Amino acid sequence: MTLLKEKDYGTPKSKAEKTVTVEIDGFGVEVPEGTSIMRAANEAGISIPKLCATDMVKAFGSCRLCLVEIDGRKGMPASCTTPVAEGMKVRTQTDRLAKLRRGVMELYISDHPLDCLTCSDNGDCELQDMAGAVGLREVRYGYEGENHFTQSAKDVSNPYFEYDPSKCIVCSRCVRACDEVQGTLALTIEGRGFDSRVSFGGANFFESECVSCGACVQACPTATLQEKSVVEHGVPDRTVLTTCAYCGVGCSFKAELKGDQVIRMTPHKDGKANHGHSCVKGRFAWGYATHKDRITKPMIREKITDPWREVSWPDAVDFAAQRLKATQEQYGRKSIGAISSSRCTIEEVWAVVKMVRTAFGNNNIDTCARVCHSPTGYGLKQTYGTSAGTQDFDSVEECDIILLIGANPTDAHPVFASQMKRRLRQGAKLIVADPRAIDLVRTPHIEAAHHLPLLPGTNVALINAIAHVAVVEDLVDKKFIKDRCDFESFKQWLDFIKGQENSPEEVAKVTGVSAQDIRAAARLYASGGNAAIYYGLGVTEHSQGSTMVMGMANLAMATGNIGRRGVGVNPLRGQNNVQGSCDMGSFPHEFSAYRHVSDESVRDLFEKAWGRPQDAEPGYRIPNMFDEACAGGFKGLYVQGEDIAQSDPNTQHVEAALKAMDVIIVQDLFLNETARFAHVFFPGTSFLEKDGCFINAERRINRVRPAMRSQVGIEEWEATQMLSNALGYAEMNFNNAAEIMDEIAALTPTFANVSHQFLDQKGSVQWPCNDAAPDGTPIMHIDKFVRGKGNFVPTEYVPTTEKTNRKFPLILTTGRILSQYNVGAQTRRTHNSDWHEEDVLEIHPADAEARGIYDGHWVSIRSRKGEITLKAVISERMAPGVVYTTFHHPVTGVNVVTTENSDWATSCPEYKVTAVEVAPANHKSEWQETYEATTPDLRRILDAGVAEPAE
Repeated sequence: MTLLKEKDYGTPKSKAEKTVTVEIDGFGVEVPEGTSIMRAANEAGISIPKLCATDMVKAFGSCRLCLVEIDGRKGMPASCTTPVAEGMKVRTQTDRLAKLRRGVMELYISDHPLDCLTCSDNGDCELQDMAGAVGLREVRYGYEGENHFTQSAKDVSNPYFEYDPSKCIVCSRCVRACDEVQGTLALTIEGRGFDSRVSFGGANFFESECVSCGACVQACPTATLQEKSVVEHGVPDRTVLTTCAYCGVGCSFKAELKGDQVIRMTPHKDGKANHGHSCVKGRFAWGYATHKDRITKPMIREKITDPWREVSWPDAVDFAAQRLKATQEQYGRKSIGAISSSRCTIEEVWAVVKMVRTAFGNNNIDTCARVCHSPTGYGLKQTYGTSAGTQDFDSVEECDIILLIGANPTDAHPVFASQMKRRLRQGAKLIVADPRAIDLVRTPHIEAAHHLPLLPGTNVALINAIAHVAVVEDLVDKKFIKDRCDFESFKQWLDFIKGQENSPEEVAKVTGVSAQDIRAAARLYASGGNAAIYYGLGVTEHSQGSTMVMGMANLAMATGNIGRRGVGVNPLRGQNNVQGSCDMGSFPHEFSAYRHVSDESVRDLFEKAWGRPQDAEPGYRIPNMFDEACAGGFKGLYVQGEDIAQSDPNTQHVEAALKAMDVIIVQDLFLNETARFAHVFFPGTSFLEKDGCFINAERRINRVRPAMRSQVGIEEWEATQMLSNALGYAEMNFNNAAEIMDEIAALTPTFANVSHQFLDQKGSVQWPCNDAAPDGTPIMHIDKFVRGKGNFVPTEYVPTTEKTNRKFPLILTTGRILSQYNVGAQTRRTHNSDWHEEDVLEIHPADAEARGIYDGHWVSIRSRKGEITLKAVISERMAPGVVYTTFHHPVTGVNVVTTENSDWATSCPEYKVTAVEVAPANHKSEWQETYEATTPDLRRILDAGVAEPAE
């Protein structure tokens, strides 16, 4: 489409239910009570000039352009700050108003560089537009007086946008956006009168507290804050609506282009997950899509020691098919399998799942959700009956109490974090349960009511203690339990939870959190009003991950905090389509919609649709695949968009498994760590080339549309389909992604009403979306649980087998950082690495002093599994005895030291608890030296030994 300019109504929409009728310029308009005159006029199609007003922030009333006249009132009030009243009569255009507005504009223009023809914002500048709107034709004051043209130099320190103070009109929109939209409060106005200017509290933008979310750039009405891409290439001229490919928030974006070149990504105001906001990754870190490291042609090699050879798509597919066939002929039908991707669309995932269950003839399909949120699926299905979160993101706006466990939203889910912070500033109370003092423990205008710095691995004990207090102090919701829950299961759970071993006094000995703090947090959660639980990988990536999810579900049911707005149990999903990849049946024991493969009626449904018998026995999980490979029974693997050699635990075991296989096919954008062991490389497509859907953490199905042509010639699902056909399954014959979505809907009851056409009309929808819920389901379990009655499950605390001792006295836990994403394949190929160019180890001052460790020095981290080296950062964020690092850079090799311990129910790895010792180091670990010596192709991908291009 042509460039989409979303209407700016000047002020936010009123949420009042009562309406009033007013007359504006002779036209009647009915609007919610509390609506500003400016917005009411805009809704009637009448534009009032403005500069300081925008509907992304509250009214400010400083520019004085939006003055109006109101019958019966003296003066000319600002329309942005004046609410409508019943029967009000407003005039927006009179000779008097026109004269005043031109006078105001003269003042602005007299102190503004008149370089419109060469300005990067020419044609997209609100100041320019308003000068025309008020009919300004001359400036009586001239341009010779004191001005701000040379006030200070242009600041280009931020890699993505520049700041030109000479063009600033001090409207405060950037300051208010940083405050009200993002919640960082990095900007302010310093000075008074003529000396007023925007201040960022540092030497420059890059060194300030700015998190580069882009809200200030989006709010700026001039070229004061401008994307460098726009400065370089000019204002874009067309728009494609799509969805971000980073975290599970699923932000909607306008990809704005010139021809086939993306100029900028602007958050879409109609995006129901982000409401026009964004973070540094989604807003700016999209350059990887055209990075020179992209592999755009298929490649093959006989042995992993051979150089890669470029071939045509048919040749690559035929080579892969022949290797897979030979493997199955020698080792049996179940000797091959696949891993689907949470970065790909649901249509691409569906194609891989279908290939495995038809062309491969087995259930050896798993997904990266195995190593992150598989306990969420198991735990919520056991208790509530469905494997997904209960609320939409907007539900947080009605929370009174937020219990945040094992999640760091400001780094991992920053757009939702901004929404959460707005609610906290309005008065909601926050409880943080995390071994590390994350930003939300204390940040501008927010301080957690309780921070419970529990020892890693003790989540279950803590949640049991919170539930224990609710029970023994009679803070449970008896009516909810009676009406909505299975009473027999409740009685069994009640007997368990009242046990002395779950008392705060006993649990304090295990968790390191005082009994007093546990009791206070429990009372607040159970009696403070609407209470919601939000959690992340700090819950699931444990040996008791599934137990903990059930423990949280128990607590929410016991206190009646489920089935309405402002409450719920809410997993903060890690990747853009991790929910969707699970929904599509990417697990070895389930078809789509979480239906077990042993269900004969479900198998019959798929057998009729796909024309192939379906195995009633579950296939291999990812850890089983590795174990069987090392044992000699699993020999072939198709890896879709995942870097298991970097992301999975116990790296040396993973690499041994990959080396033992006869054929590995990697489908990705770049030659990643796993590709070192591959025989076939299928180039993948970036989100800017994809057509399909992502499903976010709130079950929202969002459209992904191609903004530019595929750099590899075909879509990813087409490569999977070609391989399926070459393996003898000719029945996979989709013509486009929309047809795949139609098959998903036909075979998946929760998606029955979903199609690309429906989503293009609707915008987005949350499943279930079917005849029972034609517009989707924002809130789950309103009248009853999916399973009928809620099921309480006793959640006994079983300590992890990973213990500290004299040799390994510290606990290593891991997490994410704002600027980088997962294994860094995308973000490391953008300027985001300017903020985080290497992973570091955070260690408490006491632990550092005891070991002779200094800030910024190299240290070795040694576990029972291996050793790595990192630079140390001394930080009081960590409790003594706990150290922390991220995992965004492959040379770090953090999973060299993590163990094979995993969740008892789902095999989700226990990344968050590894016993280690840390010591000063003057050398890199043996693993890292080997990595750097043997993988120059991964540091300079384009020199990866591609010797023979395709003819």
